[in-house]
Amino acid sequence: MTTTVETGSARGTWEAAARLRAARLEARLGDPHDPANPHGLRALFAADDRRTPPRETEELLDETGLAAEFVPAEYGGRLTRADLLARTLRPVFRRDVALGFGYGITSLFATGAVWAAGDDKQRRHLAQLLLDGGRATILHHELAHANAILRHEFTARPAPGGGHLLAGRKDLIINAARADAHVVYARTDPARGPRSHSVFVLDPSDAPPGTVRRLPRVTTSGMRGALFSGLEFEDRPVPAGALVGGEGDGVALALRTFQVNRSVICGVVTAAADTVLHSAVRAATTGRSGPVARRWHRPLTGVFADLLACDAMATVALRALGLMPGRAHVFAAAVKYVVPDLLRENLEELAAVLGGRGYEHDSPEYGALDKLVRDLPVAGLGHAGTASCQSVIVPQLRTLAETAWFAEQEPPSELFRPGAELPALDYRALGIAGGGDFMAASLPRSAARLAPARSLGGQIAVLAELAEAFVAELRALRETCRQLPRHGGRALADPAVAVLGDRYSLVVAAAAVLGVWEGQDGTDPFLSDAPWAVLALSRIGARLGMPVPDLPEGCVQQVLDELIRRYRAGLSCDLDATVLAQ
Repeated sequence: MTTTVETGSARGTWEAAARLRAARLEARLGDPHDPANPHGLRALFAADDRRTPPRETEELLDETGLAAEFVPAEYGGRLTRADLLARTLRPVFRRDVALGFGYGITSLFATGAVWAAGDDKQRRHLAQLLLDGGRATILHHELAHANAILRHEFTARPAPGGGHLLAGRKDLIINAARADAHVVYARTDPARGPRSHSVFVLDPSDAPPGTVRRLPRVTTSGMRGALFSGLEFEDRPVPAGALVGGEGDGVALALRTFQVNRSVICGVVTAAADTVLHSAVRAATTGRSGPVARRWHRPLTGVFADLLACDAMATVALRALGLMPGRAHVFAAAVKYVVPDLLRENLEELAAVLGGRGYEHDSPEYGALDKLVRDLPVAGLGHAGTASCQSVIVPQLRTLAETAWFAEQEPPSELFRPGAELPALDYRALGIAGGGDFMAASLPRSAARLAPARSLGGQIAVLAELAEAFVAELRALRETCRQLPRHGGRALADPAVAVLGDRYSLVVAAAAVLGVWEGQDGTDPFLSDAPWAVLALSRIGARLGMPVPDLPEGCVQQVLDELIRRYRAGLSCDLDATVLAQ
């Protein structure tokens, strides 16, 4: 059945409409901790144990027309801004990362190339397919350091009379057996280089007999409820009209569209970690009449601050995709580089708080930790994702150090300001490389505005000191990166150069935290105050090995008080403080 879509006709209504849809979906999914809820964590854990998709919940998502979130509004869908897309998907990912991937975010990853370079016929066909409840899946090209999902690839050679013949095998493709469209990144040139691959969009039902072999389902260690299986093509005919863009455009299309995918992933998996943080707070407070034990103050508040920092990074990247589509490429890679590492560390800290409860795998109160630990690497947040982000960042460092850092104007304030009206995401406008570095430009300006506060003392003075320390780190990084070889990609194998990518990514992460803190309008007193930003920046600085000032008196307690308040009020631990279903 075709989905009827309402997005609001004016830009100012997009955010309100998206937040309303997210709130409705949160309510429809119900209390995740209710053992009788067919869409709650117990039911989702049981589906994971059975290694099957949670069919009742997928049917509910069908009823809400969730697939319309992946279709641009100009083609009848609900996709306007990337940051609003992440907000509408969070109720799903808050409960189950595998559900979010298995149900449909893979359709977003697949169709991005078509929204970016497909012709009008291709776009309209895919849009209608999704609006009618269909699915698309992506058949990735092979990447260096590939995991099972990214290993192996397909080749396409010219066919007599036009079109191509597709060959090759891939053992692990999400939704391969139930997708209504396959978007294939296939090698069309045996030589290495930027023109080696092309993109094709295929209808699985059009394949002649004997040209496609469906491989058995594969159960992965994580996201066990998602449907992974393989495909093998043997000279499968591909009509000329299936080519997306031009021949050889595949690598460029991957680079352009993956920045959306990376940023969206970071924006939604933070919600999954939020669920684990709530369970840790439950463990630390249940059965206690007094305050939380002091030994849990630092891990709980530290993870809360990190989740706010992760949300700040992801939100800024997602907003930049619409506001500055030609300049977001490097920052999107930096966000995808930092957020998974923070989340992995956070889960380790929360495991210590949960203790033995963390092993209650089927518990709706405490089982989220075990499942998320297994799901994150499969969701693209493992080593392969890190390596691909390094390959974007490191080759740019010398150029950025020589031309952009401390020379570029800071980005528009709308990038950080809640409620600011922003342009729609236009995949066709996305650029790669050469767009400067707006986050590195934001950092020294934020520090300069904070500098007078150093004489005031207290938390704001510490925040100003931290801001200046990150500016000093950027200056030192500039001097080092100016000495890199001009062809930075050749240095990727050098661990010392890879460390520069680490340092850079953490510096711009700090810039995002400062920008979001400065952008607050006072509506949320906690986010407008300094403690959360002080704690978040202190933790980022410690990861960099920077000397960081001692936390000011009351900082940890204020962050802890807000965390407990949100837990008891049923609010999410992100920048939105969303009302959760209870």
